Amino acid sequence: MERIGHHGCVTVARDTGIARRWGMLTDLVADGEVVILSGAGLSTESGIPDYRGETGRRRRAEPMTYQTFVSSASARRRYWARSHLGWRHIVDASPNAGHRAVAELQRRGLVAGIITQNVDGLHQAAGADGVIELHGSLHRVRCLTCCHRTSRHALDRRLRAANPGWHARSRVINPDGDAVLADDEVESFRTVDCGGCGGVLKPDVVYFGENVPPSRVEECYALTERAGLLLVLGSSLTVMSGYRFVRRAAARSIPVVIINQGPTRGDGEALLTFDAPLGTTLTALVRSIS
Repeated sequence: MERIGHHGCVTVARDTGIARRWGMLTDLVADGEVVILSGAGLSTESGIPDYRGETGRRRRAEPMTYQTFVSSASARRRYWARSHLGWRHIVDASPNAGHRAVAELQRRGLVAGIITQNVDGLHQAAGADGVIELHGSLHRVRCLTCCHRTSRHALDRRLRAANPGWHARSRVINPDGDAVLADDEVESFRTVDCGGCGGVLKPDVVYFGENVPPSRVEECYALTERAGLLLVLGSSLTVMSGYRFVRRAAARSIPVVIINQGPTRGDGEALLTFDAPLGTTLTALVRSIS
């Protein structure tokens, strides 16, 4: 993977090899029918940490698995206490230049679809439409018994009412709005159940150890197979959940381009790779096409 540099794509003209590759990328995107596959690296510039990028390596956060969540009431208390505080960090985040660039490319009719592994809703906040949230969204909550979905804002109001004297503080926010809390702060937190059936509530996201709904996977496969270009943004492609679409595109001779900071699992299947910051690079891409 060639590195563009800390100043983004303003340096491409100084290197004829990178300039040629940049021209290829511009032409591919300008041809349209682009399918975006975005990962956590696209949202780090909005202040949301990731699991495997530089911020993730510094935190060494261990995500809760689905099996732990459903089998342990104490684990659920721990999750909801930490998430109740940390979710506000997600809500307060704003789209960055990378999200805005993707939305602009879609407005110009060049993007056929967006698949995101992120659960923060920042693509939509930037103005993108029809986003397939591969791993769900932190902005929704689902009951594991009756499957009814409600908004996270509604749950937030219920949790505040159930914990009027709870005033925890955290200096560390892990990925997915997981705030690090002291044990006594977790133990004093009260959870709430489904307001309809009394069942267990879970964030409407795909946990580690849980499968993406098959219908959602098939929708993403179909979108990938119709693409003129699969453009991967800010994903290490470490887990098969996103990597499978790179494999499907490559198997059908659909060009794959990856823009990410650091190497990825899909570099061998990619026509082009760029090691570069997402915000400046995508902004420069939009300007190049203009």
